[in-house]
This record gives sequence, C-alpha cells and structure tokens, in this order.
Amino acid sequence: MTQNSIIAWTNNTFNPWMGCQKVSAGCKNCYAETLTKNRMGLDLWGPGSKRQVTSDSYWRQPFSWAKEARLAGERRRVFCGSLCDIFEDHPTADQTRPRVWEIIKATPELDWQLLTKRPENIASRLPAGWPLRNVWLGTSIEDKKACARRDELVKIPAVVHFLSLEPLLEDIAGTLNLDDIEWALIGGESGPGFRSMDHQWARNLRIACEKNGTAFFFKQSSAFRTEMGILLDGEVVRNYPTPQFQILGQEP
Repeated sequence: MTQNSIIAWTNNTFNPWMGCQKVSAGCKNCYAETLTKNRMGLDLWGPGSKRQVTSDSYWRQPFSWAKEARLAGERRRVFCGSLCDIFEDHPTADQTRPRVWEIIKATPELDWQLLTKRPENIASRLPAGWPLRNVWLGTSIEDKKACARRDELVKIPAVVHFLSLEPLLEDIAGTLNLDDIEWALIGGESGPGFRSMDHQWARNLRIACEKNGTAFFFKQSSAFRTEMGILLDGEVVRNYPTPQFQILGQEP
C-alpha cells in the first residue's frame, strides 16, 4: 500500500499549503523551513511571508489512499500539515482550510492527524458537524512553558487528543497534565545542530502515561538524522491510541 511518509507514527503526509511562522522554542531548528528554503528555494517562513497552496494533482492523492485502505479493509493515518500549521491564522490558510474539511469528510477510511502549535485557534476554525469520526487533534509541546497548549487542546471534543512532545527540550513529566490525552509521541530533535534530549525525561513521561492510561510512543533519540536511536532502554515502545467514539454517541 502507498506510504509516502518517513514519520514513524503516520502512513502518509499531506500538506494543503506550505509555509509557517515560528512561535516558540521548539521551532528553532524547524525542518520544514529548512526543506522549503534550502531544497525548494521558497521563501515561506516568517512575518509577512506568503503561503504556497499545493497543486490539484497533489490534492487528489488522499482519494487514492482512501481507495487502497477500503480495498485492504484497513484504516490509514494521514498527518496533515508537516510543512505548515493547519490552524495558523493566515489569509491563505483561512481561505484554503474549508477545502481541507471537504476532503477529510470525503475520505472516511482515513484517520486525519491534525497537529498544531496554535490550539487556541482551533475552536474558531472547525467545520459544521464537528466532531468528525476520522479526525485526531494534537498539539506540540517541547518544554514546560508550552504545556499550557494541552489545556487549549482538550477544550475541543475529538475521538483522539494527542501530544507531540518533540523536540523534547526538558523534563516536563511533573508539569504536563495528561488527563483526556489518549496518545503521547516523544522524540528528541534531529538534524544539524540538534539539541540533546536526556532519556530520563522520556522514561518519566512513560511512567506518567502508564499511570494515566495514555498510549506512549517513543519516536527517537536526539540525533543528526531522524529515526536514529529508536530504542528506549533496549526496546521499541510504539503504542497507538484507541479512539474515544463515545463522544459521538457511537461505538467503534
């Protein structure tokens, strides 16, 4: 089956547009900025920068993934926004987002993973008929200061609430509230100039997740390349959440 993502916790990535603006410490060494600027030659980052909507042929890909999933009798995960922030407050984002909701509703075989550093923007940008059965909502948290994003995230009903704790920059286990969080993704920073992650920070989060009933997914250690050092204490620990369909008044 088609898989176009090297991101371990998803099957495919989809970017309705490209470009963003840095908002916190986790953005310092943004891989998406490096990719679009250095490899694509595009100026899409920073205040006043434009956003580039992807092509119509690119937008047809999710329909192929949905068909493959349907024929295989299985669900596929799609991370929407690896090169953008799906809930960014930007004219191009706001104009394009309704089209994203249309494609999500038209591909019920896919679980769309929407990850943002701007959870405070979610409520004002949701479609009619929310919550949707095939949308997982997540926010990124890299340090203690960013832990407040969790509080904004869980205000919005979703079948899965998840946290991307990557790049993990300090020990946040004693600060982070995991209530109503079904999934936690933990990872160190990768790429040139990566900042180090202490494995004890990940261990502490694993303990917290186990106590809370939150699925724990260790993505990687901090390293020059992504997917280097995927073992935590000698084992691969990559668990997935169970969607909470009761918020829709439905059973799985």
